[in-house]
Amino acid sequence: MRGSKALRYAAPVLVAAATGIALAAGPAAAVPIGQSVNGKMTYYTDQGYGACGTPIDANSQDLVAVPAAWWTSANPNNDQLCQGISVEVSYNGRTIRVPVRDKCPSCDRTHIDLSRTAFQKLAPLDRGVVNGITWKFVR
Repeated sequence: MRGSKALRYAAPVLVAAATGIALAAGPAAAVPIGQSVNGKMTYYTDQGYGACGTPIDANSQDLVAVPAAWWTSANPNNDQLCQGISVEVSYNGRTIRVPVRDKCPSCDRTHIDLSRTAFQKLAPLDRGVVNGITWKFVR
């Protein structure tokens, strides 16, 4: 009897581990439209397809990759972030608005990764990492 009881409780954990489902994490947080976040920005230069399933060129297009923590769908192509959501970024008296087109798996909840062209509108590229920005999700 003990073996079967242990297996009954272990099976869901094994299935979750095999499929990549987090049991204790709960649902992802909803995107807080209009809520300001203080954080940092970096830039990237990827080309190909972004997390929204559309072609991107972070060298020539203004766009943003947002932290993985804000994505709420197992299929990022269907995520609410890919449905007309942009990020408004303010730094040093300048503000830009860039569409969400990609996911930043290494970014924490307050860190955004801008395309090279978008980053240059706010700071010189040689800065690399800029702390003290304010950003928010907008429609």
